[in-house]
Amino acid sequence: MNSISPNLNIMIKACEKASKIIIRDFGEIENLQVAKKGPRDFVTKTDKRVEEILIEELKRSKKNYSILTEESGKIENNDRDKVWIIDPIDGTTNFLHGIPHFAISLALKIDNELISALIYDPIKSEIFFAEKNNGAFFNNHRIRVSNKNDIEECLFSSNQGGLKVIYPSLNMRCSGCTALDLAYVGAGRLDGFFHNKINLWDIAAGILIVKEAGGTTNNISKFKYDSIDIRAASSTIYPKMMQKLDNF
Repeated sequence: MNSISPNLNIMIKACEKASKIIIRDFGEIENLQVAKKGPRDFVTKTDKRVEEILIEELKRSKKNYSILTEESGKIENNDRDKVWIIDPIDGTTNFLHGIPHFAISLALKIDNELISALIYDPIKSEIFFAEKNNGAFFNNHRIRVSNKNDIEECLFSSNQGGLKVIYPSLNMRCSGCTALDLAYVGAGRLDGFFHNKINLWDIAAGILIVKEAGGTTNNISKFKYDSIDIRAASSTIYPKMMQKLDNF
């Protein structure tokens, strides 16, 4: 593995610190399931606290960088062309129900280009990261998208079940965590992912990981940051997936 940049090192340390809060609070969810108040307020507080820690840690090293985050929205600082994109817990519904499938998603965009990306699964201790022109990695091992050719053998994911979408004839999963879905495409665990009307903080890190792992994503620049239609797959399967979606 090539040496990681100072920015990525900052990101990893911030996520490691924030993950301690997530792991601790996730351990409390089971006790809250039977409480009258329920765990929803508790999870919202966890989300906000994790975001605070991430922002605090990132600002310590890069105080002038701007921020786009799920909870606080846009925070513009002196460097408006350098933006941290943060999703403190992607997969909060899973977290809420005690399902251990969620992640911190963190990306750095400089001059409108994604430069560094990190998706951190605290429960499974899995870290997916990428830097522009430097490859994508899982726990320090280089990753590549899958090399399947036959779309019938592929596994796809989308988190649009709540919209009552009837999926095209693809082998589908709905995991409830977009960041991990994209990371899994990068690692070859999934062959493709698609979703409509999604936020930039859900997908920014995953896009760079997929691309640096040799995959293909659509151009999201024409969308508003809070209403993006994302498509991602291995480069071989991408046109075949798009054809299925276009014909649907």
